[in-house]
Amino acid sequence: MAHLIDLKTFTDKRGNLTVIEKIIPFNIKRIFYIYGVDDSVRGGHRHHKTVQAAVCIKGSCKIYNNDGVTEQTFDLNAPNKCLILESKDWHNMFEFSKDAILMVLASEFFEEKDYIFEPYKK
Repeated sequence: MAHLIDLKTFTDKRGNLTVIEKIIPFNIKRIFYIYGVDDSVRGGHRHHKTVQAAVCIKGSCKIYNNDGVTEQTFDLNAPNKCLILESKDWHNMFEFSKDAILMVLASEFFEEKDYIFEPYKK
């Protein structure tokens, strides 16, 4: 099931430093980021193998998730919040703010055959 984790952040008069270290539950093989999104909905899939960690490092967006049992919507609106998406989590991303940058860490390299586009039946 998808869940939020807090990323360790150090704050002082110079600003903030957020660290992603020893908290992601997989080895990172790929990093990508999504930005400049209009009112489109992104995603619309789950995976056979890939686990992902999503961090909105600037701005905000929402991620809808359905693991076949539970449906949830997460607000990613702080760069110290990280959403872990398991391979079974069918998800889409929407309501991106104009300045949003969504960074995604993935457990697998891109493989077209890993994607499952059909949503779970209700």
